[in-house]
Amino acid sequence: MSQNNPIDLGHRIHLIDGYDLGVPGRTGAYCILEDQLTIVETSASPSVPYILEGFRALGLNPLDLKYIIVTHIHLDHAGGAGLLLQSCPNAKVVVHPKGARHLAKPERLIQGARAVYGEDFDRLFDPILPVPEDKLIIKADGETLEIGPNCTLQFLDTPGHANHHFSIYDPVSKGIFTGDTVGVYYHQLADNGLSSFTLPSTSPNQFNPEAMLASMKRIQETGVERIYFGHFGVHQDPSEVYQHIEEWLPVFVEAGRQVVAENKDVKELSSRLYDKVSSYLIGEKVPADHPVFALIKMDLDVCSMGLIEYVNKMNA
Repeated sequence: MSQNNPIDLGHRIHLIDGYDLGVPGRTGAYCILEDQLTIVETSASPSVPYILEGFRALGLNPLDLKYIIVTHIHLDHAGGAGLLLQSCPNAKVVVHPKGARHLAKPERLIQGARAVYGEDFDRLFDPILPVPEDKLIIKADGETLEIGPNCTLQFLDTPGHANHHFSIYDPVSKGIFTGDTVGVYYHQLADNGLSSFTLPSTSPNQFNPEAMLASMKRIQETGVERIYFGHFGVHQDPSEVYQHIEEWLPVFVEAGRQVVAENKDVKELSSRLYDKVSSYLIGEKVPADHPVFALIKMDLDVCSMGLIEYVNKMNA
């Protein structure tokens, strides 16, 4: 493995690329250099060696890590927590109240991910190790965590993508770690002048568009100046992010309703959404052979599963 050089985001925060799914710039761990060394997100277990390599590049000792915060328990955000603890035995894992038991006993997480990823599961996520219960810290809505004399993080319950999701406000950078609540940031398009392109993340099985918009409004009301995305990187104009989610979320949901009404399947919905998104991007002068299209297609495959599941729930 080549040296993994963390990205200095300023405000004592560094982003360590986890090469999730083997893709650079996909998912990462945010390292907060405070008195109580803290990271936000682990990605899946195959990312753990990259995180440890990032620590070495920053001159950090894994034994000094105090807190591993996961925005939610989906495996691309928290799947590596148990494995990372083996190298960081002095750390504790901070998690939403509805997610703690699944980290301690990850069987249902594994079952759900296998249903989505099939034969690719082992390559993408194995091993998934349980987090000992005495290593878990639960943070409910409005609770805080002091990680330095001038930094107390605040946790906000932000469902919509998942019910076990919180976002973390950092007063030092005036930023918020949003996981997947306000979508996926396709930073790869910045070279084409689309520095803010974001799409909602509607993966199964707890997607709820009304809750997602309410959570986004709550984040907006904090007046944050930057958003730290689970996928991937920091965006310093939150108003553009909110606008993209407000525009695309109804498009996703309506497409899901149409496909269900026509008795079509997930594959058809993903194809329709991909046509809409790719047409928009090509209209914005993004080259048709840009590698971001492959990532978007992969994301829309999973998003379509959540959309159809949501529509069927509403129709039941």
